[in-house]
Parts: sequence; C-alpha cells; structure tokens
Amino acid sequence: GDSNVALQAQEEIIEMKDVFSVKLKRRRFAGQKKGGTLLGITIFKCLNKEKNKLTDCVVHLNNLSEDHCQSWFRHLKEILNGFQNRPKSLKVFVNPSSHKREAAHIYSEKVAPLFKLADIKTDVTVTEYEGHALSVLKECELQAFDGVVCVGGDGSVSEVAHGLLLRAQIDAGKDPDYVSKPVRAPVPLGVIPAGTTNILAHTLYGVKHAVTATLHIVMGHIQAVDVCTFSTPSKLLRFGFSAMFGFGARTLALAEKHRWMPSSQRRDFAFIKTLADLKPEECELSFLPLQIPREDVHEKDKKKKERTKKGSKDQWQKIQGHFLNVSIMAIPCLCSMAPRGLAPNTRLNNGSMALIVVQNTSRTEFIKHLKRYTSVENQFNFPFVETYTVQAVKVQPRLKSGPDAKENTCLNAASAEGNYPWNIDGDLMKEASEVHVRVHPQLIDLYGVNTDDLESSQGMCNCI
Repeated sequence: GDSNVALQAQEEIIEMKDVFSVKLKRRRFAGQKKGGTLLGITIFKCLNKEKNKLTDCVVHLNNLSEDHCQSWFRHLKEILNGFQNRPKSLKVFVNPSSHKREAAHIYSEKVAPLFKLADIKTDVTVTEYEGHALSVLKECELQAFDGVVCVGGDGSVSEVAHGLLLRAQIDAGKDPDYVSKPVRAPVPLGVIPAGTTNILAHTLYGVKHAVTATLHIVMGHIQAVDVCTFSTPSKLLRFGFSAMFGFGARTLALAEKHRWMPSSQRRDFAFIKTLADLKPEECELSFLPLQIPREDVHEKDKKKKERTKKGSKDQWQKIQGHFLNVSIMAIPCLCSMAPRGLAPNTRLNNGSMALIVVQNTSRTEFIKHLKRYTSVENQFNFPFVETYTVQAVKVQPRLKSGPDAKENTCLNAASAEGNYPWNIDGDLMKEASEVHVRVHPQLIDLYGVNTDDLESSQGMCNCI
C-alpha cells in the first residue's frame, strides 16, 4: 500500500498456531458465487477472549496481485496442514432432545459454520432414540474420520464415549462383556455443550460455550482423560467418567419419571422431592486406595485408616454403614452449580478416582453440605463426609426386607430383584445391585485443554 499509510499502521504479530483458516478475499456482486475482483487474503484466527472463552476473529491482508496472493495462500495452507492434531474429517452426533431441544440450532448456527470455514468435512447423524449413537458407532467406518463429535448433554456424551471405547475393544478382538485391560479409543472425542448441566464440557473448557468447544476441536487441542469401567462381577455395564449412588441417583431416577416436564422444572422437582424423602442406603464399600508416599498421609487420612479393615493382600479396604450419597469420579466434574467441581481434588488424567462418602446425617446438615458446592468453601469439611483417593471401588448394597422392602423398591425405581439406580454421567443405570468401578489412565483423548496449558499446546511456531 501507500508508504504513508504503512508508517501509520500498528504492527501485529500472528502466530500460525492460532490460525485455523486462510481464504482468498474477493469482491463479488450480489448473487455472484464465483470469481470476482481479488482484494487479498483473509486469515481467521482463534482468540482467547476472557474467562476461558475462545472466539474467532479475522485479519485482512490487502494485495491486488494474483501471483502474490496465490503464493501466500499456498504457503499458509501448507503450514496449517502441518498441524497433525487438527481434524479434517469428523463424525458428528446431534441429540435433538437435549435440554430445550436446542442442539440442532446450536450445531447449524454456531458449530457447522466454523467447521466449514476450517475445511473440515462432516458426516452428521441426528439421533432418534436412546442408544442410536451407540448402534451407529458399532457399524460405521471409524478409520474414515479423524474424530467424533457429540452435540448434546452429559448423557449423550457418555453414550458416545461408551460407544467409542466399546468399538475399540471389539476391533481389538476383546470380549465386550469382560474387559479387564481395555484398549484406548481409536479417535478423539469432541464435546459441544447443549444439555442442562454439561459437566464434561465445563471440566474441559471451564465454561459452557459452544464456540469455545468448537474452536478447541478445530485447533486440534487434545487432552488425554482417564475413564472408568462400571461392571458387575461377571459383565461390563459401561464406560464412563463419574457416577453417583444414593441421593444423586435417586434424584435422577425420579426426574426420568417426569420427562413430560421442562428440563429445569423436572430437575428442581426431583431434587426437592428426593430431599424431602431423604433416606440412606445401607451398603458395603470396598476400595483399593491409590498408593501415596507415607510422608504425604495427613492426620485425617490416618484416622480413616484406623476405621477401615484391610481386605486381601492387595490392600483392599472396607467400610460399611448407612450412606446418603456415594460419588465416584475420575474427573473434577465442574459445572455452573459447582464451580470448584464435584471432586475438586482429582484431575483429568492422574490415574485415580475420588471416592466421596456422605454418611447418614440430618437433613439440615446434608443441605449445608450441598450448599458448599456452590461456594468456594470446602464441601468436605464435615464430620459425616469422608474422601478417599482410589484406583477401584466395589459397591454392594444390602437388600432391605420386611415392611421397608416395598418402599425401597418404589423409591429406587428398581425391580423386585433388588436392583438400585446409578447416575453415570447423567444417565440412569439400574441393571445391577453390585457394581465394580475401576479407573483406567488416559483411555480416551478429548478435544480441549485446560486454559493454563494453552500456551504450551503443541504446534508449529511459524509467524507472519
């Protein structure tokens, strides 16, 4: 351009690791789809805005020379194609029933345009029933895709993650009903939040924001994440990231009975009704603690060890009693209602689970404990709450007999055989009375990184 203008311009450095698309810029008349007067090139980059949010912005480089623009365009495209983690083809699942039935709108208005801009090919399946994504994943040609994306809530994401890992076991020739040492998922999973709680999205991105989630996928930010297996003594039930037994599961079971209500009303009704009918579960918990150096054991942990009984030679421990809630979580489980996380002392990929046990107490004290989740105070600083860092857990409820049996069956929405409800990643499971949970380190890659790690994410450092 004119030298006088150039002298007044402000210098800006663009790192290519922040760029996700380059396009030739042309002036076209209304209705004209091809051709047009070349004006230069446009660079689309990812910008870290505020509070973990990402946004896209554009930089226009003006030049009327066809040769110059084509040369720059080819060179910049070569650099972008050199980022190995960035997907070029994605399998997308959209759950139209999530939350306020807004998933399809979120995908078409916010997600699909960014995928198109980044030249990512997509194959979209709009799910029609529960288990639809699972059945598609069992049959589709996964090698044709660089990743799988789910647009929905926690239940939808859990189903897709389970399907990906189940497919990996089948492809590896393993028995899908009995998986002691599962193999990793073949491709990364992307999570676009379109549900009510969106725990996994909050944990990955620090915020519920569809554009942020999409840009993490486009930029190829990948985070290895621990996964749990939930099984009976003889059969794998599912793969997942977190589970609740007791109050958390009862609340979900009651909410599922009132699907006809709007999601927010259904959730509030189930929470209040379950709290009003608060009753503990009598069960035995066996767990395998994570081995911690002796000098790191605190005084509270020593007291817990005195109350537990060592099991077999592999250091299994047992506690039994009446518990209001039992949480088993391999990830921190952040959400808007729990900004510190339901399990703030665990991490995405440290190879351990948080076992949080809430013993029987008064309704007033239990409410105080629940309120702490919404604040910055320690929600575990109560005499009736105990936390453990574990590798495996076995939960064995004790079946009630006599007059309470009928009431117990009704409250748990379970069969006369004594099955109990579980809340696994927002999905209701009630197939088994005894459940074994084991963590498997870094079993799946998810698109997304902690915001503290964005600066150190892998990539080429070319600048223009």
